[in-house]
Amino acid sequence: MAIELTPGTWNLDQSHTEIGFTVRHAGISKVRGQFTQAGGSLVVGETLEGSFVEAVVQTASFDSNDDNRDAHVKGEDFFNVEQYPEMTFKATGVAGTPEEFKLTGDLTIKDTTLPVVFDVEFGGMAVDPFGSTRAGFSATTQISRKAFGITWNAALEAGGVLVGDKVTINVDAAFVLPSN
Repeated sequence: MAIELTPGTWNLDQSHTEIGFTVRHAGISKVRGQFTQAGGSLVVGETLEGSFVEAVVQTASFDSNDDNRDAHVKGEDFFNVEQYPEMTFKATGVAGTPEEFKLTGDLTIKDTTLPVVFDVEFGGMAVDPFGSTRAGFSATTQISRKAFGITWNAALEAGGVLVGDKVTINVDAAFVLPSN
């Protein structure tokens, strides 16, 4: 299948990218947050199947809009950012149409690497007022945090636990094609 992007290596535009998450809290609400520092590249081939993406997220950039929670999540109970400063994703396959596709890859959190599948939507391509060619994508997947060795929790008096196991990851990414 042909894709509409110029073949080559596109760079992640961090200032126009959001890597967010949602997890159930106390069984009654959801907590949202994001990682504010990441890098990556998109290598566009002649076909969708010939394309590849990889990303590196700085775990210390975790931000849930609550300083106490952020400190706890950055600590040993969760991400242990001192020992594991990065999470990585490396694509292993892609299938679907150029507008909506499944992106399969290896997600590494702490010292665990597992396959995940992102549902991806191509947002389009445009040349900005400064002459840069940009492409946008939205992607989502759901993981088990326990599968990645993030098992800390606390029992609730009414039953259940404080932090849910299922984490939804949402990525809105912009890539820029370097000018020659």
